[in-house]
Amino acid sequence: MPAAMRGGSSARPTGQGAAQSAARGRGAAPAGGPSAAAILLAALAVILAALVLILATGGRGARMAQAVRTDIAQRLAASGFRLDNVRVKGASPLATGDILKAAGLYKGQPLADMDLDVIRQRIESVGWVHDVRVVRLLPDTLLIQVVERRQLAVWQSAGQRQVIDVRGAAIPEADPAQFAGLPLVVGAGADKAAAAILLELSRRPSVLSQVEALVRVDQRRWDLRLRSGGLIQLPALDEAAALRRLDELDRTSGLMRIGFERLDLRDPAVMAVRPRTGGAVAASPELPPEAASKG
Repeated sequence: MPAAMRGGSSARPTGQGAAQSAARGRGAAPAGGPSAAAILLAALAVILAALVLILATGGRGARMAQAVRTDIAQRLAASGFRLDNVRVKGASPLATGDILKAAGLYKGQPLADMDLDVIRQRIESVGWVHDVRVVRLLPDTLLIQVVERRQLAVWQSAGQRQVIDVRGAAIPEADPAQFAGLPLVVGAGADKAAAAILLELSRRPSVLSQVEALVRVDQRRWDLRLRSGGLIQLPALDEAAALRRLDELDRTSGLMRIGFERLDLRDPAVMAVRPRTGGAVAASPELPPEAASKG
């Protein structure tokens, strides 16, 4: 027999034997105890047994199963299945802090023992949040995917200001001072009616850029207060048509650039203008303000 085959314990396996030996080596548990994969498989088996126990014994079994699940979660956490990273996607920097605070998470928390529905409900209570999804990413990460409510305007009523979304709902966590670029809507009912008028004004950017505040009058129509100090009175019905008339007249006569004290668009047949110098003047949509008169 060749000398290479007489090596006894010093001989090394080759070929298929070497592959089998390597496979056995990869599947072996670390010296310190069972592997994370083995613990996970054991946990699944215990959870299945716990489910059978719950069905068989009712409430007492449920309590026992919960204790078992907690123990398994702790064992998994010790093997690396614990919270180390939280990723928040879809939220603005202003909203992220409030979302994490509401989630109530802590570093090292057993990942397997988290109730994702409870975490989701906590986050949904945050005013910034329209919708949220919470996902476990094993072994150590929780993903929070947020659809944030779009901030529409700052609403002032009874001396208080709040940021509102497109439905007119307040976002309590949002500081109005940090949203100076949003339109200001004022008065009772302005919160619920803001979306429609701001949509129309967004189609007339030359007008919108000169509006300082939109004031709701008797919860039925709008006054537009301009940065120049002028006032535009819109009708209760078909405000879109009135804004279209204003936009057309501004393009032909430069009315917004010239300025005025008050522009009354409440009568669809006549556009009444009061110049800054005093007195009342009126015009048809086709003529500059000084060309016609009405009281």
